[in-house]
Amino acid sequence: MAKPSGSTSIAVHETEREPFYRRLFARSGFGFAALDAEGRIIEANGTFLRSFGVTCLSALPPFPDCVSPRDSAVLAFAMRPSLAEQAPWELRLQRPDGGEFWVLASFVEPPALPGEAVAPALIVQITDVDERKRNALELAERESRWNHALESAGQGVWDHDFARGDLFYSRQWRAIRGLRPDEPIDSSLEGWLQSVHPDDRAHVLEEIRKQETGQTPFNVFCYRERHKDGRWVWIESRGAVVDYGPDGKPSRIAGTDTDITERKEAEERLAQMSRRLELALDVSRIGVFEVNLRTGDVRWDDRMIEMYGLTEEPDAGTWERALHPQDRRKATARVSDSLFQSQDFANEFRIIRGDGQIRHIRGRAAPYVDMTGVPHLIGANWDVTDDMRLREELQHAKDLAEARNAELEAARARIEYTALHDHLTGLPNRRFLDATIEAAAQEARRTGSRLAVLHIDLDRFKEINDTLGHLAGDQMLVHAAGVLNDLKGPGDFVARIGGDEFVFLSTGSAGRNLAMLAEAIVSAMRKPVTFNGHICRFGASVGIASQSGEAIDAKQLLVNADLALYRAKNRGRSRHEFFTSDFQAQIIVNKQTADEILTGIEQQRFLPYYQPQFCARTLDVVGVETLARWDHPTRGILAPDAFLKIAEDLDCVAMIDRIVLEKSLADYAGWRALGLGIEKISVNVSSKRLHDPELARSLHTLAIRPKSLSFELLESIFLDDCDRIVLENLAEIRKLGIDIEIDDFGTGHASIVSLMKLSPRRLKIDRQLVKPVSRSPGQRKLVGTIVEIGRSLNIEVVAEGVETPAHVAIMRDLGCDILQGYALARPMPAEAIADFVRRQEWRQPGGGARDLQNEVRRAAGG
Repeated sequence: MAKPSGSTSIAVHETEREPFYRRLFARSGFGFAALDAEGRIIEANGTFLRSFGVTCLSALPPFPDCVSPRDSAVLAFAMRPSLAEQAPWELRLQRPDGGEFWVLASFVEPPALPGEAVAPALIVQITDVDERKRNALELAERESRWNHALESAGQGVWDHDFARGDLFYSRQWRAIRGLRPDEPIDSSLEGWLQSVHPDDRAHVLEEIRKQETGQTPFNVFCYRERHKDGRWVWIESRGAVVDYGPDGKPSRIAGTDTDITERKEAEERLAQMSRRLELALDVSRIGVFEVNLRTGDVRWDDRMIEMYGLTEEPDAGTWERALHPQDRRKATARVSDSLFQSQDFANEFRIIRGDGQIRHIRGRAAPYVDMTGVPHLIGANWDVTDDMRLREELQHAKDLAEARNAELEAARARIEYTALHDHLTGLPNRRFLDATIEAAAQEARRTGSRLAVLHIDLDRFKEINDTLGHLAGDQMLVHAAGVLNDLKGPGDFVARIGGDEFVFLSTGSAGRNLAMLAEAIVSAMRKPVTFNGHICRFGASVGIASQSGEAIDAKQLLVNADLALYRAKNRGRSRHEFFTSDFQAQIIVNKQTADEILTGIEQQRFLPYYQPQFCARTLDVVGVETLARWDHPTRGILAPDAFLKIAEDLDCVAMIDRIVLEKSLADYAGWRALGLGIEKISVNVSSKRLHDPELARSLHTLAIRPKSLSFELLESIFLDDCDRIVLENLAEIRKLGIDIEIDDFGTGHASIVSLMKLSPRRLKIDRQLVKPVSRSPGQRKLVGTIVEIGRSLNIEVVAEGVETPAHVAIMRDLGCDILQGYALARPMPAEAIADFVRRQEWRQPGGGARDLQNEVRRAAGG
């Protein structure tokens, strides 16, 4: 190979016989260097030294240190003996001043030639490729930046070289369509058109025709193409002609595709919003305006022009001229202030339209600065005339409603006051009391204070009402209310709960003397009151109950005070009584007794006892009186005084009477079957039972043998004016064959007329009249008179309470027909009657009854 021109060689070491590699170094235009086994440069030609910018070998370090640190790893690999004779390596060498340059380096291990000294370990040849390498790197960098820019912009590159038949598509172009970088593409026009949206194919073909015919050297069009996942992608294609063929037609076209799907969707949303806004503005009749604040130019839409009734284009002064004179100053000031502060604002004003109509307008506007720095004002107006008229009508209606509401509120207050107060005295009523006492009880429970209730009932009020009339009674009630109000302290509450009853509620009464308060009430009520010239006197009884702390029960307090009032009235009236624990214990006992009475009725534990009745002349048993008894499960047989009062409160006396009557009828039937000779049974009937409209119906359900049953009725229940129900019941009783007996005769106030009207079968002289006859002639005369009255009216006379033989003899002598008492027999259960009659115990020797019988016989024989 010829030596390149300008090539020189520098002989560093000369000997008489020069080695072959030195002659090679001297004649070559490439840089050569010989390296020893340690990599030191032992020989180098001038080209090699000039590459490093040095003139002598001593200025260079060992060859590995002449290589850039970035290529040290490559050097170690390239200098390996097994690889030394391969293709050249691209390396960066480093000059002593630190500058780097690119070379192609080849490493050769020279052979030992005959007659030569020891050969170098390696010979390195370098070719300076720095400029070419740097140009290539710069081009690659530029290409990389361009590719990155295109990919960052989302643009895919395509290049159609029709002359060479080469079609290029970049990675981004493929990514837009969901294709892999190595995925094959059908480059035929027909195949590609299948992926284009059917509605866009004609348009796309037309754009391609224009470009391929050279009609448009640069073209931009949009279309939809099917993505690999099946969705449609909007693509903006930009193409330009790069080369033309000999025929003048484009031979190469290149361009970019951009995915504009999001932009198209945004445009569609914007279009939809614009359509909706336009529709909304049209439907709502809202007009839009814009003002250039620098030039004064205005733009009004058709709705604004119609709203203001204009017949010509608006100018800068149109709006202000249309303002109502009374609103002009305020409306323009609002605009000026808002523009000065650069803030949105709302405005409301009246305008005078072109046709003279006055309309109410409401508006909203906002200032802004456009891209050129020009300030503008944009806003909207809408006609609210109908709204304003409606508002005025509503305001008028509201004023009327408020006036009516005020009247209704006053009426409601009056109704509520009436509902919560007594119309006569003005005091709170029972409803008000219930709410107040419950609230007071809650407060007392919270604070631990005491709450007291004084239940007040006026004494002798009925007499005043009956004698002087209701006006007098009303005046007494008003007076009583005034007395209680005068005694009321802070926190106290007084109510009239009905009739002549009042409640005095004392809160926080821990330190108050309730007895003194009650006595003050009683004393004040005793004072005489004048009414129409009449001196009226009445009194008051007071029941007191109090509780404190969490144990307070408002309803129970009222009940306890009522019970204490009941005790006060029973103990003589015009006094006060406290509800005490003993009283409460009695109530508990009564409650338990009441429960046991009801249970006893359910279990049929009420039964008849019988006291035999005897003929006064023969002392034979002629009948029995039925006496109610209670077979108590723990207390044994109890007489009526142990349960009758509570049974009356329970309103169950009639049920007990029926149980006793049914059992006594069954016992009587058994005695008749035994032939004991008992002719009748008598049963006590209460006044309440006699006034029962259902009495006759219930008696019809019983099997009653005529003349076998007598009803004993207390004399005290027969007045001359017996009511209709009593007379009807008496008539039905007689129809059933039931005799009537007057019990306890001589203690009541039945008249001779009553006896004649009632026509009883028998009279029973009360034991209080019988007991003193043995020692009082006057009493004997009184009893004799009663007997004579009975005989004169054809009424049998029964003497009860015959306790001694003297009683038996005297009552017989006075003419009594039947005797009953402990002297002859005590009350006994039904199962003892048969044995008692058979054994004739009252006739046994030594018994008073036997002596009386003998005396009666002697008297009859004489």
